Amino acid sequence: MCAGSYKNHSRARPVPRFFLPYIFLVFIMIQITLPDGSQRDYPAPVTVAEVAASIGSGLAKAALAGKVDGKVVDTSYLIEANSAVAIVTAKDAEGLEVIRHSTAHLLAYAVKELFPDAQVTIGPVIENGFFYDFSYKRPFTPEDLLAIEQKMAALAAKDEPVTRRVLPRDEAVAYFKGLGENYKAEIIASIPAGEDVSLYREGKFEDLCRGPHVPSTGKLKFFKLMKLAGAYWRGDHRNEMLQRIYGTAWATKDELQQHLTMLEEAEKRDHRKLGRELDLFHIDDHAPGLVFWHPKGWTLWQGVEQYMRQVYRDNGYQEVKGPQILDKSLWEKTGHWDKYRENMFTTESEKREYALKPMNCPGHILIFKQGIKSYRDLPLRYGEFGQCHRNEPSGGLHGIMRVRGFTQDDGHIFCTEDQILQECVDYTALLQKVYADFGFENIIYKVATRPEQRIGSDDVWDKAEAALIESLRASGREFEISPGEGAFYGPKIEYTLKDAIGRHWQCGTIQVDFSMPERLDAEYVGEDGARHRPVMLHRAIVGSLERFIGILIEESAGALPTWLAPVQVAVLNITDAQAEYCREIVEKLKNALPDQRLRAVADLRNEKITFKIREHSMQKLPYILVVGDKEKAAGTVAVRARGGLDLGVMSLDAFVQKISSDITHKSVG
Repeated sequence: MCAGSYKNHSRARPVPRFFLPYIFLVFIMIQITLPDGSQRDYPAPVTVAEVAASIGSGLAKAALAGKVDGKVVDTSYLIEANSAVAIVTAKDAEGLEVIRHSTAHLLAYAVKELFPDAQVTIGPVIENGFFYDFSYKRPFTPEDLLAIEQKMAALAAKDEPVTRRVLPRDEAVAYFKGLGENYKAEIIASIPAGEDVSLYREGKFEDLCRGPHVPSTGKLKFFKLMKLAGAYWRGDHRNEMLQRIYGTAWATKDELQQHLTMLEEAEKRDHRKLGRELDLFHIDDHAPGLVFWHPKGWTLWQGVEQYMRQVYRDNGYQEVKGPQILDKSLWEKTGHWDKYRENMFTTESEKREYALKPMNCPGHILIFKQGIKSYRDLPLRYGEFGQCHRNEPSGGLHGIMRVRGFTQDDGHIFCTEDQILQECVDYTALLQKVYADFGFENIIYKVATRPEQRIGSDDVWDKAEAALIESLRASGREFEISPGEGAFYGPKIEYTLKDAIGRHWQCGTIQVDFSMPERLDAEYVGEDGARHRPVMLHRAIVGSLERFIGILIEESAGALPTWLAPVQVAVLNITDAQAEYCREIVEKLKNALPDQRLRAVADLRNEKITFKIREHSMQKLPYILVVGDKEKAAGTVAVRARGGLDLGVMSLDAFVQKISSDITHKSVG
């Protein structure tokens, strides 16, 4: 069963067809408009499959579904009126969605074949694949997973047709109860009385689903089961713990293999693994969702923070600092208490209720309100490295990527309506430069529009959304629209990074907010001498520093660029005779640059030089300097760059010039 509604959304062809008496015939022509604009006429209602067959046998064989007037439907869908029709194949995004949707059902079919007592619950499509939750008397094992995948392949090879039927809700409840599928019956019982629900059958297996599905199981060829996990029924920890099986499915063998290769590479780059190996940080059960930064990790953190602090200074931001705990009444005024309460940590003192701030924006308005502000002061840009806390579910925590305590490079711009466009254009340009300095050139732009649960009038949302869209057009950027994905107080642009192995990371954002200044009574004196409300732009470039550092670690596979590497140079002696020379080199390196200290260490251990080189190479240091008697006598160093690259012997001044260039140009190689 897939998530969503289960109403009767499509019409199957009546069997048999009924014709009017021969005394008088009525011909109803159905006109189909294809994606290229061409039109075809049919003398009677026609299915999507029949339309595909009339175009060509190749298309009929490739058809997975259809799109009728913009809606994706089964190939058995009966078209009874003039319509715009497209045939969906594996080359289409919708086709891949149908493949994954149908493969989730194939998984449930295989589980029921191997484990008849298992009960099926829900199995939606997710990014790159699908999952299905099961209730079973014992935990599934990796061996079970292999057997299930083999059974799926065998069932797919049978090429059984996938057929659809519709039942009244109460009849469907009784049907699944009779099968012993109590979870499925419970789901159907939650659908309003009197509604019909759709069921899909393949071979012996029938499941509740809204569809659409592939026409037969033979269309499902390229899939793999990935892992087992636990999941509470309906996501409630008070309910039974179910067993979740994750899988991936693709249109071609090459796409499946590429995805599996990417996962292997992602595992090597996992920031949690590298965080341990490089001694950067750890997560402890004594503080779930919070990070313990080690000296090297904190050096990396400071590198990112100090860079962003310079960005603030260079672009007209005034750095501020707000308190961690704010009274409940403030959060009620902003709307957070009503819309965001379940994600907030709260505390109490002297019979007053407080919340640990989940974001910095209300505090910045309180700072803005101190003293009279004039239109001449706008735009006024505040920046804060603000520590926030959000009560994320424990199951959603993920290393330093998803935590309960984090620090944002948070900024808020108070401006007039006339200044919104230019501020957004300037911000996009600034963000692009920052990302390029960190090695990210590929940025995806999305405008997230008004959600169902929101504050503010439609007129205000219209103005805010229009400003963001126009700013991206003015910046010459292509963008997508994400309907309903905005914050409850305003729409936003989401800036998503694409990393070295093709993964997407949503980091930066800018949001246009007319509502919070109104709710907290922020104002400025306009040119006309009257009081006006400022517009508030919420913006963050890297977002959570914890998460961004995790992305940097995975993007670089731990081989951080020289300007960010916690240790930039290790100086290694071959024998004790060079120990003092190594110490001198380290001191000279630390003081070689006028505006910063190079991060250099000496390794004077009584170990073989090959051992020391290998060990520091494993730590992914940008440079290793090796010193023997020849180098000591000549006042030189033998330079090895990351990746085992031998740069030869050079003077210390020449090496300083090279590493200085790396840092100045923020080289990422």
